[in-house]
Amino acid sequence: MAVSISGIVWTAANAQVAAPRQSGSEAEIAEIVVTAQRTVSNESRTPVAMSVMSGERLHDAGIDRPSDLSARLPNVHLDGAADGLKITIRGVSNADTTEKGDPSAAFMLDGIYIARPQNQNLSFHDLARVEVLRGPQGTLYGRNATAGVVNVISNAPVRKREAAASVGAGNFGSRKASAMLNVPVSDALAVRAAVAYNKHDSYLVNAQGTPHTLGLDRDDRSARLSAKLAIGRSASLLLRHDRSTVHDNNDSIVPDTNFYTGVASGSPQWYGASTGQRLTNAFVPPNTVPAQGYSDKTTSGTGAELAWNLGAATLSYLGAHRNYEHGALANFYYRVAPAFALGVRQDFSGDYEQDSHELRIATNGSGPLSAQAGLYYFREESSVVYGFHDLELVGLPPYYVFPHGPTVARSRAAFGQATYSMSPQLRVTAGARHTKDDKSRVGSTNFQQAQAFNPATDFRLLNAASLDTHKTTWRLGADYDLAPATFVYGAVSTGYKAGGFNDGCLAGSSGVGIGCPAAAAVPANTLLYQPEQLRSYEAGIKTRFWRNRASLNVTAFDYDYTNLQLSGVAIVQGAPRYVTANAGSASVKGLEVEGVVNATAAGSFNYTLALLDAHYVSYTPDGVHSWAGNKLDRAPRTVVTLGYQHRFRAAGGQLKAGVAARSSSSYTIGVPSQLLQYPIPSRTTADASLGYRPDGARWSLHALVKNIGDKIAPIAIDSFGMLVPSDPRTMDVRLDYRF
Repeated sequence: MAVSISGIVWTAANAQVAAPRQSGSEAEIAEIVVTAQRTVSNESRTPVAMSVMSGERLHDAGIDRPSDLSARLPNVHLDGAADGLKITIRGVSNADTTEKGDPSAAFMLDGIYIARPQNQNLSFHDLARVEVLRGPQGTLYGRNATAGVVNVISNAPVRKREAAASVGAGNFGSRKASAMLNVPVSDALAVRAAVAYNKHDSYLVNAQGTPHTLGLDRDDRSARLSAKLAIGRSASLLLRHDRSTVHDNNDSIVPDTNFYTGVASGSPQWYGASTGQRLTNAFVPPNTVPAQGYSDKTTSGTGAELAWNLGAATLSYLGAHRNYEHGALANFYYRVAPAFALGVRQDFSGDYEQDSHELRIATNGSGPLSAQAGLYYFREESSVVYGFHDLELVGLPPYYVFPHGPTVARSRAAFGQATYSMSPQLRVTAGARHTKDDKSRVGSTNFQQAQAFNPATDFRLLNAASLDTHKTTWRLGADYDLAPATFVYGAVSTGYKAGGFNDGCLAGSSGVGIGCPAAAAVPANTLLYQPEQLRSYEAGIKTRFWRNRASLNVTAFDYDYTNLQLSGVAIVQGAPRYVTANAGSASVKGLEVEGVVNATAAGSFNYTLALLDAHYVSYTPDGVHSWAGNKLDRAPRTVVTLGYQHRFRAAGGQLKAGVAARSSSSYTIGVPSQLLQYPIPSRTTADASLGYRPDGARWSLHALVKNIGDKIAPIAIDSFGMLVPSDPRTMDVRLDYRF
């Protein structure tokens, strides 16, 4: 790998020197401005492994939610499962999407951390860009950025009048619409409004003998209102309010036996079947009749961003208050023995609130020193109720219920980072962040004869725990210009994901009117799990060459990854509980290549190559069987993407045709609590698009086909054998109009 990197560096540097410089060419690569390091910089000059997709590119590709992104990114999986968005970057992931869990990658909306995965896979509309940072970003982004960061950035109001609208339709009853209006109210004030609507029918086929519709459907509405006010010549205030509603179906699963044989023997094996067979839920429960599933979500947020130029430095404030409500009913495939499954109905209701505040100061000017420092505060509070029915055959009462709340998570941090130019070519960077986290939760596990708890016939077990943790994360780096458009960089950085707790209680504790006697207590090492930690060693090169018509970004990385938090269902005190535990350690290393080649003024290639070796070094899921050497989840050894877009004249206008393909080697999804590893074989998928715009017209027409080969694969598998499949082939036609 070292030989390969040195060869790439030598070639890129010499290519840059040899290429004559021409500016203003139509074939030149457009520069993208990013805020990956919390300050404005050009992507090509930012010493971070990252991918950026502009709003225009997202719109052209029909990418309208986060889970569609991974087809274009190296070493990134974003999977829209029923229990929330699952983000995996370089093999670092998380499975606990409950109110007590935390993701391994930070998901941000306009710089605001979004805590709940169920609240992350919302519609994209009127976006400036999406930045995906790979590798730990703990210094500037804080806790739970062990894997990296996904930052969705919307368009801010601008000082010109503009408007746009779009409508579309496709197979599976797809209907889409969006609109945007920007109005400059005065020289100091501009406002912007954007709305979006997306709906399609279920991708699944119901063969359960009921009239119910199933999941993998979509029905969401989103709106955003923003205003930007100039306060004199030195300050600005940006206000945003957004609201989204989702009315879809949580029954987005099929049995794992739709894809695998050998599950009962503990060795799942992939078998061939048609896409229609894979997407058919033919499970007929022996113990109950499924109900009509649903999932209703409402989320809203109000945020403020203040920037005040003090001359030598800029003082910034970024804060938001967000609400999220969720009610759902789901029908589970619930395997209770190797070859026997029950039907289980689950009711869920949850209310979540979060507040975040950040005060930051950053230097201005072009001197040798640039620095930033800040304070951060975050608080989330939630109350949830999980209710399970139909488990009498395994010795549980008719209603098995988990009322939990309040669950409170607080995080406070102080951070700083500075870059100093040692010479015109060499810069060094150092940064650190100290974080204090505390979590608490109180609730119970109820064994009930009816829907409402009756003290005369029912009993409860206490679930109460709290955990305080703290950690200092840091980053040391350097970057060096080999040529005007080529630089190399290296960094050592650390990441931290907060610890937490499972169901149960410590002897002698109490809450919600329940005590915790020794007979019902859980050992501390079972009740609590510790923070996940990662140290990353990374080196890379970014270059522009061939008269700024080609780019090449290369990154090599090596992780020390300890105390991995792995989750699954286990039997505790005779009843199934969702348990998270610390694994031993893992090794993660790899190479990423990404770039663009503008072959002509009308044709452009984009490409990525990801090589990854991510496996457990030491881990025994049950204390007996070793998983050392087994792959981490969603960590294929090789992934290649290639896209081409071409513009040409036709019929008095311009046609824009594009194709994008992704080829992945095999990988696995593990269920440690069941000692199962599900292999996902290698596959290649492709999308195609065609757009037409007449000369001088305000309208354009676009056609898009995703997953041309109609190949699907599991994106999530749980402890009971419930499998969420990926999307089948979809086709859409869209009309855009700009006013």
